[in-house]
Amino acid sequence: MRARAASDVLASIAANVRAQRAQLGLSQAQLAERADLELRHLQRIERGRTNFGVVTLVWLAEALGVRPGTLLRRSALPPTRHGRPPRE
Repeated sequence: MRARAASDVLASIAANVRAQRAQLGLSQAQLAERADLELRHLQRIERGRTNFGVVTLVWLAEALGVRPGTLLRRSALPPTRHGRPPRE
Protein backbone atom coordinates (compact mmCIF):
# COMPACT_ATOMS: atom_id res chain seq x y z
CA MET A 1 0.00 0.00 0.00
CA ARG A 2 2.81 2.42 0.80
CA ALA A 3 4.46 1.86 -2.58
CA ARG A 4 1.18 2.75 -4.31
CA ALA A 5 0.76 5.89 -2.21
CA ALA A 6 4.35 6.94 -3.00
CA SER A 7 3.81 6.50 -6.73
CA ASP A 8 0.61 8.58 -6.51
CA VAL A 9 2.51 11.40 -4.78
CA LEU A 10 5.29 11.29 -7.38
CA ALA A 11 2.73 11.31 -10.21
CA SER A 12 1.01 14.36 -8.68
CA ILE A 13 4.29 16.22 -8.34
CA ALA A 14 5.19 15.27 -11.91
CA ALA A 15 1.89 16.57 -13.28
CA ASN A 16 2.16 19.80 -11.30
CA VAL A 17 5.77 20.48 -12.32
CA ARG A 18 4.91 19.85 -15.97
CA ALA A 19 1.79 22.06 -15.81
CA GLN A 20 3.61 24.93 -14.09
CA ARG A 21 6.50 24.70 -16.55
CA ALA A 22 4.13 24.75 -19.51
CA GLN A 23 2.22 27.70 -18.05
CA LEU A 24 5.48 29.66 -17.88
CA GLY A 25 6.43 28.60 -21.41
CA LEU A 26 9.68 27.01 -20.26
CA SER A 27 11.40 24.08 -21.90
CA GLN A 28 12.64 21.24 -19.73
CA ALA A 29 16.20 22.43 -20.33
CA GLN A 30 15.33 25.96 -19.18
CA LEU A 31 13.66 24.72 -16.00
CA ALA A 32 16.53 22.33 -15.28
CA GLU A 33 18.98 25.21 -15.56
CA ARG A 34 16.85 27.48 -13.33
CA ALA A 35 16.52 24.76 -10.70
CA ASP A 36 20.19 23.71 -10.96
CA LEU A 37 19.24 20.15 -11.91
CA GLU A 38 20.51 17.79 -14.57
CA LEU A 39 18.11 17.65 -17.51
CA ARG A 40 17.77 13.88 -17.24
CA HIS A 41 16.85 14.15 -13.57
CA LEU A 42 14.12 16.70 -14.35
CA GLN A 43 12.81 14.47 -17.14
CA ARG A 44 12.51 11.55 -14.72
CA ILE A 45 10.76 13.81 -12.19
CA GLU A 46 8.26 14.96 -14.82
CA ARG A 47 7.48 11.35 -15.70
CA GLY A 48 7.04 10.44 -12.01
CA ARG A 49 9.83 7.88 -12.36
CA THR A 50 12.22 8.98 -9.63
CA ASN A 51 12.06 9.58 -5.92
CA PHE A 52 13.83 12.78 -4.89
CA GLY A 53 14.48 14.87 -1.82
CA VAL A 54 12.72 17.83 -0.29
CA VAL A 55 15.55 20.14 -1.32
CA THR A 56 14.93 19.30 -4.98
CA LEU A 57 11.22 19.99 -4.49
CA VAL A 58 12.06 23.41 -3.02
CA TRP A 59 14.48 24.20 -5.87
CA LEU A 60 11.82 23.30 -8.43
CA ALA A 61 9.21 25.41 -6.65
CA GLU A 62 11.56 28.40 -6.53
CA ALA A 63 12.44 28.01 -10.21
CA LEU A 64 8.72 27.91 -11.05
CA GLY A 65 7.82 30.81 -8.76
CA VAL A 66 5.40 28.79 -6.62
CA ARG A 67 5.30 27.48 -3.06
CA PRO A 68 6.47 23.87 -2.59
CA GLY A 69 2.97 22.91 -1.45
CA THR A 70 1.63 23.82 -4.87
CA LEU A 71 3.64 20.98 -6.37
CA LEU A 72 2.24 18.52 -3.81
CA ARG A 73 -1.42 19.06 -4.72
CA ARG A 74 -3.23 16.00 -5.99
CA SER A 75 -3.13 15.87 -9.77
CA ALA A 76 -2.84 13.30 -12.54
CA LEU A 77 -0.34 12.82 -15.32
CA PRO A 78 -1.75 12.84 -18.85
CA PRO A 79 -1.67 9.49 -20.66
CA THR A 80 1.73 8.50 -21.98
CA ARG A 81 2.22 9.02 -25.70
CA HIS A 82 4.75 6.72 -27.28
CA GLY A 83 6.99 7.65 -30.16
CA ARG A 84 7.88 11.01 -31.59
CA PRO A 85 5.30 13.76 -31.89
CA PRO A 86 3.91 14.29 -35.38
CA ARG A 87 5.64 16.86 -37.56
CA GLU A 88 3.81 20.07 -38.18
